[in-house]
Amino acid sequence: MFKLTVRGVAFSALFAALVVVFGFVSIPLGFTPVPITLQTLAVMLAGGLLGAAYGFFSMFMVVVLTAVGFPLLHGEGGISVLLGPTGGYVWMWPIAALLIGWLAQRLRTNSVISVISIFLAMEVFGSLLLYVTGVPWLGYVANLSLAEAMVAGCYPYLLGDAIKAVAATVITVSVRRLYPIQRLTGIDFSTPARSRSLN
Repeated sequence: MFKLTVRGVAFSALFAALVVVFGFVSIPLGFTPVPITLQTLAVMLAGGLLGAAYGFFSMFMVVVLTAVGFPLLHGEGGISVLLGPTGGYVWMWPIAALLIGWLAQRLRTNSVISVISIFLAMEVFGSLLLYVTGVPWLGYVANLSLAEAMVAGCYPYLLGDAIKAVAATVITVSVRRLYPIQRLTGIDFSTPARSRSLN
């Protein structure tokens, strides 16, 4: 059962702010409206360090606050931002953080297999999953074919996403050895101790 705690809300807000800050680290590419940013790294870290519930909550805050007009994404806000060329990626952020957190909080990080599994979660849910909604929506908004949308919104970013997944895995494994999810969110899990990470 998910319950809000002051500590959990505070850290969720912190990771939401991290998305905003990372959004200003942006490299535009001339052939596409989708820039290279570090925002997906923040999404991965939110799931990996806060777990499923608060990872989802932190990214959901970004989406909702952007929708109501707060200038959180590249200094812009409003429904028009979420319906713009990059909106399809943003919609999936809460789900990506939830899935990363769901898996990561069930793995021990002192196992090589678990570390590899965390990396795969970062790569699959924190990167590839975003293209499921991001690429078709980009194609729709920019009037591109699927092949053109893949060139404009997927292929150029795959290597960078893999590097971010590695970085997110290293940070998650290192931090959670000292600060397990319980310390960051103030909640415990009902799963057995042997299946929880860093307990």
